[in-house]
Amino acid sequence: MVHGAHTDRSGTPQHRGALVADPLHCCGALVVVMGVSGSGKTTVGAALARRLRLDYADADAFHDKASVAKMAAGHPLDDDDRAPWLQAIGQWLAEHGETGGVASCSALRRRYRDILRTAAPRVEFLHLDGDPALVSRRVAGCLDHFMPSSLVCSQLETLERLETDENGSRLDLSATVDDIVASFTRTLTKAGARP
Repeated sequence: MVHGAHTDRSGTPQHRGALVADPLHCCGALVVVMGVSGSGKTTVGAALARRLRLDYADADAFHDKASVAKMAAGHPLDDDDRAPWLQAIGQWLAEHGETGGVASCSALRRRYRDILRTAAPRVEFLHLDGDPALVSRRVAGCLDHFMPSSLVCSQLETLERLETDENGSRLDLSATVDDIVASFTRTLTKAGARP
């Protein structure tokens, strides 16, 4: 069962937004739920982690204060801003390589996903994709997040959709959370992971 925590099983402090799972119920899947802001990756990622009984991390918690301030001011991050953030997420994934884990991360470009794959070669991606108008409405209605709706267009322009040669699935973000989790869990089962 997943529960909120500030430390991992070894007592090491965790990033804000991390959840730690009971190690006795872990299936070993290593998943990044990806997509633009407003795609539902945090909600789906946390639900998938609960379903699979795995540790969970929200990549937003890995941003430094300067990057959060930059986005909050309406300025998109560049690759220099993203590099240490992606390395930190990659490290989290690598640390969960044996036990499994789920992280929510935009992973907008293939080269960003390549950084995560280099750190954790068996990672699978769940790309939440769909109607840009729905994404914009979701972001506009979210009052407790640093990402302004003005940056959705920038993210959509940056997005390189998950390709067929990449390990993972692309699912419609307009589906219910339960349906998305069930669909993706079936793909893990087919690949040999234990749900």
